[in-house]
Amino acid sequence: MPPHHSPVARQLPVSRRALLTAGAGAGAALALGRTPFAHAAERRPTRRTLYVDPAGGGDHTTVQAAVNAAFGPGWTLVLAPGTYRETVSVPETSTGLTLIGASGDPRDTVIVYDNAAGTPKPDGSGTYGTSGSATTTVRAADFTAHALTFANDWLRADHPDYTGTQAVALKVTGDRSAFFRCRFLGHQDTLYADTVDLSAFARQYFRGCYVEGDVDFVFGRATAVFEHCRFHTLTRSDLAAAPYGFVFAPSTAVANPRGYLVTRSRVTSGAPDAYFKLARPWVPSSDTTARPMLTVRDTHLGPGIDAVAPYANMRDAHPWQAQRFAEYRNTGPGADVAVPENRPQLARAQARFATRSAYLRDWTPTRGGR
Repeated sequence: MPPHHSPVARQLPVSRRALLTAGAGAGAALALGRTPFAHAAERRPTRRTLYVDPAGGGDHTTVQAAVNAAFGPGWTLVLAPGTYRETVSVPETSTGLTLIGASGDPRDTVIVYDNAAGTPKPDGSGTYGTSGSATTTVRAADFTAHALTFANDWLRADHPDYTGTQAVALKVTGDRSAFFRCRFLGHQDTLYADTVDLSAFARQYFRGCYVEGDVDFVFGRATAVFEHCRFHTLTRSDLAAAPYGFVFAPSTAVANPRGYLVTRSRVTSGAPDAYFKLARPWVPSSDTTARPMLTVRDTHLGPGIDAVAPYANMRDAHPWQAQRFAEYRNTGPGADVAVPENRPQLARAQARFATRSAYLRDWTPTRGGR
């Protein structure tokens, strides 16, 4: 996503690294007295199972090593509690891959790194760019993750000279990708729910997940359903006035009839009231015909959302009013319809087509994968 045009960031280095380490340490402590894979064993993993433990108690000590070893479809990787400081790439050939946090608590098992779009590559060939900044990249179809944290702990305050401040925790492009009780932690561009190209309408499902960030922290062109999730906006000490950022920035292809659907979820905030917008449309230079789509329904919008003007433009050439933004039966102070023309609402007949089954069609996500 384009950088948020604001004064050079000087936010205090909120100790995400310390929080991640503490969470993982707590998980390891809870695992004392039982093997680090005891909870996962209750899920009856398949024979094609590999165990990952940074302390050496499994088949591999890194997630990427296990992904590389799990050649072919249908593997399960069980991750012991701990902090895995690495980048992970799941190739298209790893169809049906499942990643499970062994303790069952996503706070215990963290995959984290700190590349940003403006981070120079070690070989001197330029910077990583937004996609390249991702801590974890999933290209395979039928990917499933349970009880894991995907994080990018790059901080603006550590790099005040950077203009490429996008720092992705997870980029996923595979069709039929499902995430259950996972956390996605970052600041700008935390969760990149995307497709491999314009012709692919990848479907993704997020249930019981937690996503936090500040600028466009859920973005991309996938068909994605978020159910019973929480989206948390972070405060910023580098900005003197609103808006601090935007929760959603879809870039749905014009030919795709379904973009992002948020249902039965919550939007909370650590920022002052009305300092965040709910969404803005992303029409990238690579697809100027994009017509971003977002429907938020049956969701509680906290006071952090600007109820008077919840949507904004990323570029004036592509006004949000020309996109496919809509709401239905939302509650909370951030959902107050103070200015009706700023809050497009679905009619009841339209809402019948804004459901998980309508968006995911012939795919019913299950905790076991397909």
